[in-house]
Amino acid sequence: MSPTTRSLVAGDLSGATAADILELTEAHQVRFLRLQFTDILGVIKNVEIPASQFRKALKGDILFDGSSIEGFVRVEESDMLLAPDLATFQIFPWGDPASRVARIICDVNHPDGRPFEGDPRQVLKRQVAAAASLGFTMNAGMEAEFFLFKANADGTPSTATHDVGSYFDLAPMDLGEDARRAIVDVLEQLGFEVEGAHHEVAHGQHEIDFRYADALRTADNIATFRFVVKQVARQFGLFASFMPKPVFGQNGSGMHTHQSLFRLGQNAFWDPQREWELSLTALHYIGGLLRHARALCAVTNPLVNSYKRLVPGYEAPVHAAWSMRNRSPMIRVPDRRGAGTRLELRTPDPSANPYLALAAMLAAGLDGVRTEADWREPVHANIWEMSFRERRRLRIDDLPRTLDEACDELEKDDVLTDALGAHVTEHFLAAKRAEWREYHAQVSGWELDRYLARY
Repeated sequence: MSPTTRSLVAGDLSGATAADILELTEAHQVRFLRLQFTDILGVIKNVEIPASQFRKALKGDILFDGSSIEGFVRVEESDMLLAPDLATFQIFPWGDPASRVARIICDVNHPDGRPFEGDPRQVLKRQVAAAASLGFTMNAGMEAEFFLFKANADGTPSTATHDVGSYFDLAPMDLGEDARRAIVDVLEQLGFEVEGAHHEVAHGQHEIDFRYADALRTADNIATFRFVVKQVARQFGLFASFMPKPVFGQNGSGMHTHQSLFRLGQNAFWDPQREWELSLTALHYIGGLLRHARALCAVTNPLVNSYKRLVPGYEAPVHAAWSMRNRSPMIRVPDRRGAGTRLELRTPDPSANPYLALAAMLAAGLDGVRTEADWREPVHANIWEMSFRERRRLRIDDLPRTLDEACDELEKDDVLTDALGAHVTEHFLAAKRAEWREYHAQVSGWELDRYLARY
């Protein structure tokens, strides 16, 4: 094995060639390779191929039927190409060691090699390039909370939790400790730098935090993280869910997103000479997020259920404002300064497509920087306890209360629709409008309990 390949075995895949990947697959007895990509709704898809097709796949010559993928293309233009990103090659640490399975994340192209405008990963790449044209790179860290539930006797998921633990509890209250440790073990074997794992506020709710990275790698990591959590949970007889609000009366799951811009290796959000030690770039970026906050929700909170989380009383934001330590606004700026200066957007939830969510956040922030958007003043009081008149005086907007309302906001936001592109905007909104109509037509248990006998 060459020195280059020896370093790849340790997890450093930057600069890897197709020959390096082929050598790795042979050395580690990889029998199958999953060519992974993500649909517009954020669901991981893959085409699995045997070893005989590895060389062809690494050249980007594997076709698949795009007409069968949510929001991709019509039947008459169905052929799509999978272009592998060699740096994302990973061997799964489970299964038969003599017949390993690996994965590689792919971009989606047209048959002539043009990037497919409906590929969420390429939507994010376009925004990363837009930031680069202004001299910036985006670093991001996403904290995706999740629930671990028991399965029913027939194997279907339930909302019965495995414990009655709460925030940062230890065993025996937190019976998901072993599952969390196993998840961390797998993540580290896949090259994640895990910084901590703990029980969250609600029963059966957990969080595992890993190191921030550039925007594209962070989105790749979230897609991998969700897959690993579900895979490992099954090994413990548990069902993992990233649904934003699965249990009434309990806190929902967020995906708080820490973000910063760097220029020439320096944090562009930090200016020790200014108030709060925040640069004008940081303040205008905040202004951009505030300006586009209502439209952003359609992308960062894309389910009907997402808006059951964004309600007062459960530590989730419901207003577009920012602060330092106050967690009631949408944006919080943690205390750390210097290279660690960043802001935390608290709106997103883990059902979001990480590629589209980061692309939309970055587009909103960059729009603020380009146009020198007004960042308003930070809000230190508890917004949840303010009157409507107080919020209007401070120019604090309410976030959308439903998915339908959020879609209305996205549809009229030219900055975000341009960032997503016409194809993604059209198909995303069509899918979300259909989801809302289907939900709106349902008769819920709450309605039956409240009205059936009374009227």
